[in-house]
Amino acid sequence: MNVELIYDADCPNVTQTRSLLIRAFTQTGVSARWREWDRSAPESPEYVRSYGSPTILIDGGDLAGVAPGAETRSCRLYNDGNGNLSRTPPLDAVCSALLNASPGKPPRTRWQAMAASFPAIGTALLPKLTCPLCFPAYAAVLSAFGVGFVNYTPYLLPLTAVFLIVAVGVLALQTRRTGNVIALLAGIAAAVVVLIGKFHFESDWLTTGGIVLLIAAIFLGGRAKRTAAAPCPACATGGSEQHLEAQQGETP
Repeated sequence: MNVELIYDADCPNVTQTRSLLIRAFTQTGVSARWREWDRSAPESPEYVRSYGSPTILIDGGDLAGVAPGAETRSCRLYNDGNGNLSRTPPLDAVCSALLNASPGKPPRTRWQAMAASFPAIGTALLPKLTCPLCFPAYAAVLSAFGVGFVNYTPYLLPLTAVFLIVAVGVLALQTRRTGNVIALLAGIAAAVVVLIGKFHFESDWLTTGGIVLLIAAIFLGGRAKRTAAAPCPACATGGSEQHLEAQQGETP
């Protein structure tokens, strides 16, 4: 992974951005290695002059998805997705970008969410033993494998509910890191669909659909939400403080 920090030597936001980058490396467990470029230094490559200060590039791409523009000397303002402006990129966006670019392995939280969903999926797929006449058949099949017959149906609903709560809880932790609320909402919807489909409508199709939605939510939860960033030309003239305060004053 190639991580680069681009800045102007007189930019007041560089130190905070560097600290934020260190926190992101620590929080994600990604090896803390990056390269810094002073835009005005003669040894810096030409492409860094197309970005404002501070800018974080990961594998050559801007953290916030902003394309390089014409050469300009300006500070950047970032939007956290809630209409609030910041002089540095959001921490969750940096963490997500590092995790998504980490080569060879998915984010650790995705593995945790997958592992947490296995018990819920397993209990959701278990058949309900509601036919007393079928008990001898079940007992005969299980005895062939040396397993005693147990009527687990009374415990199936609470076990499935508990396992689904655990899976959604891990998705919530994943959302705290990535900021992707859609994945959490999809996970909650999946849990509701599984419970209603299996224990109310007794529909295999509805239950299977909920399981598929839960798996999709886990993979969606590993992706970060995009944040927008824009250059602030006022910083070049020393008006960055007034510009930022005016923008924040307009935010409801």
